[in-house]
Amino acid sequence: MGFFAAIQSGFRGYVDFGGRSSRSEVWWWILFTIIANIVSVVLDAGGGSGLFALIVSLGLFLPNLSVQVRRLHDLDRSGWWLLISLIPIVGAIILLIWFCSKGTDGDNRFGANPLN
Repeated sequence: MGFFAAIQSGFRGYVDFGGRSSRSEVWWWILFTIIANIVSVVLDAGGGSGLFALIVSLGLFLPNLSVQVRRLHDLDRSGWWLLISLIPIVGAIILLIWFCSKGTDGDNRFGANPLN
């Protein structure tokens, strides 16, 4: 999946917490959110209010959450595993390792393989 396809998929399924997301979709999506947040901070730097950055962050919150949950589904894990990120440092490292891991081959309990 390419950059623009991942962005479309992220916004198209912004409240769809079912199904699966491939590694490429997640990493392109993360790159997009980083770029969007940097641009919003730069645009707010002149005014100093931070309102634009807040709007962008709130607008990307649900799509970001749904993409990450679908990525965990690709690993045959429940979306509730995102709560592991609440454990300082260790939780983020575990999620990073999982997001870099290959998904389940074939179908799993969350749906068909996103690469097919």
